[in-house]
Amino acid sequence: MTMKSFIAGHEVVTENDALELALGTPLELWLGVSDESGEERAARLDAARDILAEEPELYDRVTALVAEGLAAMVSGPSTVRSVGALLSGEAA
Repeated sequence: MTMKSFIAGHEVVTENDALELALGTPLELWLGVSDESGEERAARLDAARDILAEEPELYDRVTALVAEGLAAMVSGPSTVRSVGALLSGEAA
């Protein structure tokens, strides 16, 4: 029997799913895509700025999440806290 994970009623299948559901936005909004035009990039960055203006604490939570991920890459996964806890501000 396999255990399934859910965030806000949505099944988490991949690590990207967990991040997208926790952030409430697709990762491509923040990371872009390889074939985007300059105009698409400008629109994507404008949308990201709007989101951060409406939810300024998101920047700190995401920065903490990235720092935890980098620490895990260096020292192993035991140092990483829950994605949900980091993004909700509980572990920040």
